[in-house]
Amino acid sequence: MKESTYRGNDRICPPDGLPQNRHGIQAEMRAEMEKIRKAGLVCCSNGLSSKTKDEWKTLTDLLESQGIHPVFSEYIFQKDGVRSGSARERAESLMSFYQDTEIDAIFDLSGGDIANEILPFLDFAGIAGARNSFGEPKQFWGYSDLTVILNAVYAKAGNPGVLYQIRHLAYADSENLFDFSYHFLQGNQMSGVVVGGNIRCLLKLAGTQYFPDMQDKILLLEARSGRMPQMITYFSQLQQLGVLEKLHGILLGTFTQLEQEQTEDELEQLVLQLAGKIPVAKTQEIGHAPDAKAITIGSWMNFTES
Repeated sequence: MKESTYRGNDRICPPDGLPQNRHGIQAEMRAEMEKIRKAGLVCCSNGLSSKTKDEWKTLTDLLESQGIHPVFSEYIFQKDGVRSGSARERAESLMSFYQDTEIDAIFDLSGGDIANEILPFLDFAGIAGARNSFGEPKQFWGYSDLTVILNAVYAKAGNPGVLYQIRHLAYADSENLFDFSYHFLQGNQMSGVVVGGNIRCLLKLAGTQYFPDMQDKILLLEARSGRMPQMITYFSQLQQLGVLEKLHGILLGTFTQLEQEQTEDELEQLVLQLAGKIPVAKTQEIGHAPDAKAITIGSWMNFTES
């Protein structure tokens, strides 16, 4: 099976009609990371356990070593059950970092289940107009349940963001953070704006104003938990929503529990069955693993078999 590599410095231009400032390619996102000097750190999903407070000195040192000064939200640790603050408080904290022109990027440290409850309290017009200290659109970084925020921000504000957990930077090669290998299960080329992320979390947006337009998109899907019955449910829902027939391609990331149980081949067969003639590619480098790579949501990308 032939492996290809998507490199962050592959400067393939999107077609006319996709402005660079809204659909920047991976190289531009890597360049954005190199510019980050001050970052806001938030928890829009489940608050973190107070037992992890000692870890934040390590994270602070790590970011400082990359030339990034972290500014922590006051809503990081659990206060009310799994919440670090109310939905409104967490949304206002996030918006304060969008509004602060000294903040170059926003890193979400959380994951879990409750990110979607903050969506009604976000000012998407304000997010669309938010700029970093270089006068460029401000990017949100997160993974897992933050799939909800990344796709809502793209759908409502037109801004790309980064599917990546910044806490994993300790395991990563920051120079090649946006480079990842892939191979095709079906077809040999696909291009389009990438949307999606964690499949369970993406489907929370189905039927809402925050679900992205899937026409001509490349749909990235990955999962940490879930066996085949759950995957059959999720992919059937995507089919019944009319999503699959609109796509230019599907990019499968890692499905951690299926891989642990050695049933991932069943998933690939299911996807090929439902995809029809749509190109389908697979990468082992995007997902929940600590050494996972980053990918931009809301960015035009081209995938071609080498």
